[in-house]
Amino acid sequence: MQPTCRPVNENLVELLIMIQAAKLASAHRITAVVPWYGYSRQDKKSQPREPITARLVADLMTAAGADRVLTMDLHAGQLQGFFHIPVDHMTAVPMLADYFKFKGLENTVAVSPDAGGLKMAKRFGDRLGASLAVLTKLRPDHNVARVMHVIGDVAGKTAIIVDDIIDTAGTLCNGVEALLEKGATQVYAAATHPVLSGTAYERIAASSLKELVVTDTIPLRPDADRSKIVVLSTAGILADTIQNVFADESVSALFQGENQLF
Repeated sequence: MQPTCRPVNENLVELLIMIQAAKLASAHRITAVVPWYGYSRQDKKSQPREPITARLVADLMTAAGADRVLTMDLHAGQLQGFFHIPVDHMTAVPMLADYFKFKGLENTVAVSPDAGGLKMAKRFGDRLGASLAVLTKLRPDHNVARVMHVIGDVAGKTAIIVDDIIDTAGTLCNGVEALLEKGATQVYAAATHPVLSGTAYERIAASSLKELVVTDTIPLRPDADRSKIVVLSTAGILADTIQNVFADESVSALFQGENQLF
């Protein structure tokens, strides 16, 4: 078990060394559990002469001797196609949705930060019984985003922005202000992977965001302001998935039904 978060390269090489050590020790089967898949956002060439690092990481794991990979909420589900070995793609969406369900929020709307995240927001909203909205944004530069429009009815509703990753929190904080301007009564956010680079913690603390709910796939900075951040444990999801894999039972069954993960 090894998330490839910061320091990314050290953790990645450590994972490869552990895989090879097990291989050379004649392990019958080697499963790499990687809750946060490092370099997952570099899954295509956005500009000439760029590497496709997500594919390289997949090749490295396979070459080191992994027989199976368990990961969570990949930035793009197509990353599974980079592997020539089985990949179990777990999700924290049911657990995040159940957290808000137990809070008893009423008249909610699930908000996708962009068109690419609509499927995730739809799954979240369906489990919560919420309506759906989407933000449109423009990226003038790398790691810089500006929210342009809100598509959907958010007036008088509690908005919950749903995403797989929160990095600089620029899109999140801009989205919060855009939703409040459109009449949302309060804004929450939920994300699986809290990358939170740069001044993300300061932005979140200073924003009008009510609460940010994340998982522990990436540890938070101990010295940062985390007053608005709630962390949910993925231990149950990982344990149940590993159990089902080794018992040759269905993994997808874990993410169906009501209140099974929280």
